[in-house]
Amino acid sequence: MSKSKKKERADMTIREMGLQDAINTRIGGWGVKGISGGQKRRVSICIEILTHPRLLFLDEPTSGLDSAASYYVMSRIASLDRQHGRTIITSIHQPSSEVFALFDNLCLLSSGRTVYFGPAHAADEFFSSNGFPCPTHQNPSDHFLKTINKDFEEDIEQGFGGKKSKEEAIDILTKAYKSSDNFQQVQTQVSEIYKQDGGALKKRSHASFLNQCLVLTRRSFVNMYRDLGYYWLRLAIYFALTVALGTIFHNVGYSYSSIKDRGAMLMYVASFLTFMSIGGFPSFVEDMKVFGRERLNGHYGSSSFVVGNTLSSVPYLLVISLIPGAIAYFLTGLQKEYAHFIYYALVLFTCMMLVESLMMIVASVVPNFLMGIITGAGIQGLLILGGGFFRLPNDLPNVFWRYPLYYISFNRYAYQGLYKNEFLGLTFPSNIDGGPHVITGEEVLRETWQMEMAYSKWVDLSILIGMVVLYRFLFFIIIKTTEKAIPTIKAIMSRPTKQTKQVMANPFATPSATPLHGASI
Repeated sequence: MSKSKKKERADMTIREMGLQDAINTRIGGWGVKGISGGQKRRVSICIEILTHPRLLFLDEPTSGLDSAASYYVMSRIASLDRQHGRTIITSIHQPSSEVFALFDNLCLLSSGRTVYFGPAHAADEFFSSNGFPCPTHQNPSDHFLKTINKDFEEDIEQGFGGKKSKEEAIDILTKAYKSSDNFQQVQTQVSEIYKQDGGALKKRSHASFLNQCLVLTRRSFVNMYRDLGYYWLRLAIYFALTVALGTIFHNVGYSYSSIKDRGAMLMYVASFLTFMSIGGFPSFVEDMKVFGRERLNGHYGSSSFVVGNTLSSVPYLLVISLIPGAIAYFLTGLQKEYAHFIYYALVLFTCMMLVESLMMIVASVVPNFLMGIITGAGIQGLLILGGGFFRLPNDLPNVFWRYPLYYISFNRYAYQGLYKNEFLGLTFPSNIDGGPHVITGEEVLRETWQMEMAYSKWVDLSILIGMVVLYRFLFFIIIKTTEKAIPTIKAIMSRPTKQTKQVMANPFATPSATPLHGASI
């Protein structure tokens, strides 16, 4: 589709749901009011009908809407069905009489048992013929639900048999349905469809992978820009922290004591500034919720989401790395050459990318705000402790802390890269009596900080970049695996213990509509 046709369809869908007055209004969230709850519900329906699916399932589409809005929304969905010959299935609770009149077929369930399935207009006659007529001036759907609801033990007045308990009423209706012509017709239709060779379902066309990535990158970028908690609040906190860091270590100089000061300052930058990335975890969880819904609807693939999320975050992380990083770097008085500062900023940027990747992995596994933040903070705390600063590498216990934590902790490579970048080329006065008057930066790295000197700082940076790629790939693998595993686990663990009473309607299905062979609902 051309861009103009896409916009035309989007505008038409907005008008069909009565949202023309809310065009260009933000959906809203914390800190921004946005549209009302009923409008949000209609926006959700718009998203579902935008692609003109042949089979559409709507779960309680009238929740949060008043009676007038419910009728107009459902009537427009009905008109879409009649115009395009779609099959629409909706679960709906307590519909008004006007909305109920729009239904073509009706399915009544009680604790998983089918009480009635057939034409909606024949349901009243079915209840009446079995001794449960709908009282005059009462909404038929209210009467049906009241009759089959077992949550409240209340006897029901039967037209010709006195009072009956809810369980008895449901048994009567269930047996009556199984012996009815409607039941036999349904069984016959199911058998006929089962015998047909339906073949493979026709999949709707999708945008190219490149187009998906571009659209998702742009949307994610706009969302990050508008969400104050995603990056802007973090930028303000980073600014305050780096000013405090720069004033504490202001112009450390080149004395022997500056060795420890430089090391502490660089450790704080690599550890605790990146640690603040957990502040964006709630936004990560919201992104995962949107992705989960849209992925199940088949709008785009997991790889497109990962690429879009990664690319959209790069500009913001660059800003956070450069501005607060520069404040701390130059106030402290580290090496003056800009090549050293660029390397320092690259390490800080890569560490933030890495921690964000880690938090995305946590968000995909632990989709709960509190538990996710605790889990992410605990993992980062272990990585910091095993990075080789609080206990020097040679002093770390071999079990767990050195093997394997020290070698898989990104903090180790961040410390080594930043320390090599800062200390190599510098000299400091020695504090050893009778020894050399000065010590070199290489000696400081090897003896004071016990750094690995067999490779350069660029190798450390390359390892950090490789870990970013690895973490993002793990994130992709987890959401891909979760997407396939969770439905299977739910199917195995589910038990018919939860009692559900609902009106299931196939509103507006036309007799001439072609059956969707091979589909399971």
